[in-house]
Amino acid sequence: MSIGVIATLKIQADKTAEFEAFFTELAKQVRANEPGNLAYQLTKSRTDPTTYKVLEVYKDQDALTHHGGTEYFKAAGPKFAGVLAGRPEIEYLDGVG
Repeated sequence: MSIGVIATLKIQADKTAEFEAFFTELAKQVRANEPGNLAYQLTKSRTDPTTYKVLEVYKDQDALTHHGGTEYFKAAGPKFAGVLAGRPEIEYLDGVG
């Protein structure tokens, strides 16, 4: 069964360009190296320019676990810490059908 993840990220107002740049690189790594990742899309709120949501879909739990253990994802941790304006909200969803 596929697993969906929605990560809501609040970014410091003066750091949005920096965030978008490093996230774009992270997304390229995910798409190139994780066959179990079916979607990894950064989206931005239309009403709040500092709120982003990452829409992720993984083939299964193993694929999600693999994603969290990759070197490039771990390396992104300090970059996220430098731009976040609060704790990320992570919601996990089970695929239907």
